[in-house]
Amino acid sequence: MLDRLATVIDRHCEVPDSDTKIPRLSLVAVHEPIESTDVLYEPMICFVAGGAKRTTAGDLGQVARAGDMLLITIDLPVSVGLEEVPYRSVVMRLDSQALTGLLIELDETGPAVPSAAAGQISAEMPPELVDAVTRWAELLDTPEDIGPLAPRIESEILYRLLRSSLGTVLRQWLLADSTTSRVRRVARWICEHYTEPLSIDEIAAAAHLSPAGLHRHFKAATGMSPLKYQKHLRLQEARRRLVAGEATAAQIAQAVGYVSATQFSREYRSAYGLPPGQDATRLRARLTGRPGPGPRSPARSAPAPGRRTRPEPEAPRMP
Repeated sequence: MLDRLATVIDRHCEVPDSDTKIPRLSLVAVHEPIESTDVLYEPMICFVAGGAKRTTAGDLGQVARAGDMLLITIDLPVSVGLEEVPYRSVVMRLDSQALTGLLIELDETGPAVPSAAAGQISAEMPPELVDAVTRWAELLDTPEDIGPLAPRIESEILYRLLRSSLGTVLRQWLLADSTTSRVRRVARWICEHYTEPLSIDEIAAAAHLSPAGLHRHFKAATGMSPLKYQKHLRLQEARRRLVAGEATAAQIAQAVGYVSATQFSREYRSAYGLPPGQDATRLRARLTGRPGPGPRSPARSAPAPGRRTRPEPEAPRMP
């Protein structure tokens, strides 16, 4: 069953990460080892048909192998590395309205069993779920069938997810007053205001949590504190802009929210192993095939990350 899914991915994935004509469906196929890559994931679920990848967020990590599914419940900056290639997966962006409608139809809108907030969680795919995901992707072979059939198969996939070991987490993701939803709202707010000063007291009050409670639940879900989460976002966006050559390092530091260019350079080097200018030169050289300066420390030298909705010039995105 996984071979059948991998085959349809290879048939329709012309670049490492491809959006498709089917709403909320993307395909990923990476055939050669690549460097660890920083990415900002949005809520989604990844169905792995071949290979294996490791996603690390702060202190937390997950490994998803062939036959596994990886659920991301919040906007989450992660470092992604491939442990086995070729790597192939189908990615479904989560539709909260479709999930809510399905729960109403199933008459499952009552209280759910509380669970701890989880930013990423993996589990094995049941055979019937592999079959449904494969039929969903195979609609790309007959584009005239996408309109009538894609929403129906997507609904089946969501139904089978709710019946799987990830069902409890998905229900918590939908509940407005659950810890998962509160953390998700805080993470989304930080993503949308990452250049602004961060007041823990204010965002904790907005999430109806104490500052200590926010810190505890946020770190449990993301592997990092809210302030460290914001720093990751700033450095990711700065790296993207540096490689694109949009401005000087000092100008970019200010644009992403740093008051001190010295602090920016120090934190950037700590994260990526080189000062901003040298790191950008190295990454651009790697893209063009010319030799560039290597990192001076064992810190990761991943390509600049960014949101899935924003094209990445540095390297293939790996949902």
